[in-house]
Amino acid sequence: MYSDLSVILPRVLIVSRRTVRKNKFVDFVGEYHLDLIIRYGAVPVIVPRVNGVHMLLESFEPIHGVLLCEGEDIDPSLYQSGGDDGVSKEELEEIRRLHVSDTTIDKEKDSIELRLAKLCLERNIPYLGICRGSQVLNVACGGILYQDIETELSKNSKIDENKVQHMNYDDYDGHRHEVEVVDDTPLHHWFKEEHINERGKLEIRVNSYHHQGVKRLAPRFLPMAFARDGLIEAFYDPDAYNPDQGKFIMGLQFHPERMRMPDSDQFDYPGCPSAYKEFVKAAVAYQKKLNSLSSSSSVPSQLPLKLDSAVEIKRDRIVRSFSIARHLYTTGRSMMHSIKESELEAGAEFLESNAALSLQQQNRLKQMGATVRNSGSYIERLKLNEGREKLARNAMAKMSIEQLSDLMAFYHMMGQICSEVLEKKLNGMH
Repeated sequence: MYSDLSVILPRVLIVSRRTVRKNKFVDFVGEYHLDLIIRYGAVPVIVPRVNGVHMLLESFEPIHGVLLCEGEDIDPSLYQSGGDDGVSKEELEEIRRLHVSDTTIDKEKDSIELRLAKLCLERNIPYLGICRGSQVLNVACGGILYQDIETELSKNSKIDENKVQHMNYDDYDGHRHEVEVVDDTPLHHWFKEEHINERGKLEIRVNSYHHQGVKRLAPRFLPMAFARDGLIEAFYDPDAYNPDQGKFIMGLQFHPERMRMPDSDQFDYPGCPSAYKEFVKAAVAYQKKLNSLSSSSSVPSQLPLKLDSAVEIKRDRIVRSFSIARHLYTTGRSMMHSIKESELEAGAEFLESNAALSLQQQNRLKQMGATVRNSGSYIERLKLNEGREKLARNAMAKMSIEQLSDLMAFYHMMGQICSEVLEKKLNGMH
């Protein structure tokens, strides 16, 4: 039924970020990004940050958009000219001490994301860079970054009122600072109803999670917003911006997806999700262009693909299916009683028919520890696990305290043994 759906929803690649959980590496992507991509009608395809993936990016074709967001500092050797970068060894040590979670260089993530950014620039694939993603875009085009804003920019500011705090660990999500928006830019259009400052310029308050930023903007870009200290907070390529025609190349230093009221999902401004909305619009248009070119070259007599009412219904079912899956994941099993399995089938069948990798490539990524998408049997596995859990709980309820203690110690020992054997096997694959 859904075998033709690979040409309906555009595919947006998002590179995961690595962290450590229970002494093991885990890849993740912030859920707000995924939620907005799905909400506006695209499918997020997560590219695992795993060694060697930068050589397999062609396996993720077709690519209709790339969203890069979050991550550690970019390797300075990728943008430094070899001259004085404005940071001494002593200052660098202090920067590493203050920003421990950000200053660990991840060269594999750098390689993956720079290749994707350059691919977007070569093919005019829609690209949205958030925070680190904007810095990757600037570096990919020959721009330069501040290794540390406080060290290189703020300390040289002679006017105290122009100093800006770009990282506040004590008020991480609540911290905001003003940015002045440049007239006649997409950002100005999205936030045009907001505050006008004493200079007669549009001004908004943005969040800030970074200690690095754009020092020299690549020539192809134009700034869209400045902080009071002069730091560029947003930029775009005016020659590659027309979402209706599938053009979108943009970088935002702040996180509009996280600009929300305290303890609420309500955005600070109505314009906050606009970057994602227009980005997905561009991905949809870019996909249509590819489909049109493909159909005209392979079957000259075939008309460009148009979504009739039946296909639109299929598309709505898929988007709803992804939305339900997301809420199911968020709220847990408590929602199972109110969900029909048929509501999830559309998304599951779409993912199966729209697999990003061949079987051989899937096996290769499995060996490297990547998670390959496969949601077709999710409900069956969940039900089976629930049945096993129920039987286990009933059996354990009849056991004595001593028996339960022995059982816990036994499984703890087995877990340690399993972990050791698994690590040996994984090491043997390299």
